[in-house]
Amino acid sequence: MPLQVKEIATKIFDRIALSQYPYGTRIPAERDLAEEFKQSRATIRHALDFLAAYDVVVRKPGSGTFVSYQAPAPAEAVAASTVTSAGYPTISQLAETASPFAMNIAGSIIEPEMVRLATIYMSSRDIAELAQQVAMLETVVTEADTFAALEEGFMMIIARGTHNSLIVAMYAILHEVRRHPQWAASRREMLTPARIRNNQHLFRSLYNAIERRNVETAVELITLHVSSTHETMIYES
Repeated sequence: MPLQVKEIATKIFDRIALSQYPYGTRIPAERDLAEEFKQSRATIRHALDFLAAYDVVVRKPGSGTFVSYQAPAPAEAVAASTVTSAGYPTISQLAETASPFAMNIAGSIIEPEMVRLATIYMSSRDIAELAQQVAMLETVVTEADTFAALEEGFMMIIARGTHNSLIVAMYAILHEVRRHPQWAASRREMLTPARIRNNQHLFRSLYNAIERRNVETAVELITLHVSSTHETMIYES
């Protein structure tokens, strides 16, 4: 796919991920987008067709293009906030008091086992959803916020792929702590274009291992990712 088309598709997805184009709404017409991006309508059409191929938008002849992408985070956010409500620390309190070391320990315990179970138990539908998510991850060039949101979605698909509601709930708490502004700002700083490219390669390899049901390789890859991410987080804290 030409870089120009890829960049425009990524910019449009940015707006969808940030709810500038909310779920179910009609996005601007091709001619308006062509004028805004100073590109031909054919280029805009290719970008929208690319997004449609991954179920981010749906094209309705005669009606326009509508947003069909829904990030998985809101439902898990509700679950995570209620889990901590009976006298336990709230998500905000956990985010404000957790150290990088504590985050490292939690991630290193939960994520490898989560990936191991998902590699064994993910259904064909789960793997297809994961394939779409990694394809979207690979469209990002420099947009740290977009990449972080897609990475979160990728890992939550894996969590749900365990088909273990307790693991999903536990990971949702860790997921929400990472979304707290204090941690989100640090993650944005870490996601340089070079690191985005490295993570894209790693997530593609992780997907391939899961799709092949290669448990050992999948666990090795996520362990490498956890170690790399948290070493950088501790170093920059």
